[in-house]
Amino acid sequence: MKDQPAGIFSRSFGRGPRQVLAVHCSLAHSGAWRGLAMAMEEEVTLTGFDMLSHGRSPDWDGKGNYQLLNADAGLSLLGGPADLIGHSFGATVALRMAMARPHLVRSLTLIEPVLFAVAGEDDPAVLEALTAADAPVAAALAAGDIALATRLFNRMWGTGHPKWPDLPEPARAAMIRAMPIIPATRKTLYEDANGTLAPGALEPVAMPVLLLAGQNSPPVMEVIVNGLARRLPKAQARTIAGAAHMLPVTHPDETANQMRSFWAQA
Repeated sequence: MKDQPAGIFSRSFGRGPRQVLAVHCSLAHSGAWRGLAMAMEEEVTLTGFDMLSHGRSPDWDGKGNYQLLNADAGLSLLGGPADLIGHSFGATVALRMAMARPHLVRSLTLIEPVLFAVAGEDDPAVLEALTAADAPVAAALAAGDIALATRLFNRMWGTGHPKWPDLPEPARAAMIRAMPIIPATRKTLYEDANGTLAPGALEPVAMPVLLLAGQNSPPVMEVIVNGLARRLPKAQARTIAGAAHMLPVTHPDETANQMRSFWAQA
């Protein structure tokens, strides 16, 4: 791994020979990978970085493309071939990294990638259902109530985590800080503004790809995971029983087992 770029915070877990780079989900930070890394600490050295407006990295200034800026930050940490992992929005960042520098990505694991444009193409009805479920979050954002929007967003996607009142104040504050990123990435995720699904765009992603979904996640996630699996030549989709969207945090051992199996086949 290279040194991190100026301002971007990164940390490493484990002491194993396999080099892994991981990109966390929205409203989290690189420490979210601790459980998964510890489940594989003799096998991997896992490096995670904090996306802009998250953790110890600086705030995004609203300029440039948020997804691509974070992809560039991640790529700057890669000094040689590594296994790349991303969760939720971080999975869309990891996918862009693999598209840009496939020779540096030995394998790619996408956990619950929220590229909703896939569902827009493959099953518009399930995307409409998600939009309806998300309406209270959208209303709170429109009213300028970022704290309420964050609480509702966490309730929708953070299954298995402590409820909002039970979270420590610093954790709530960190999530509120990152919440403005959610509406700012809507065109990227829902409308594919960066052209991830454009004809030929995914051709560089020829490395082995594992797509993971939680059994209890919103139905849109199964559509996205299966849709990406069809679009990528060496991809396989798997489901973790009893898990929801936060599966790498709530089910680290099961996630680790799936990754070991995948790497053994890759």
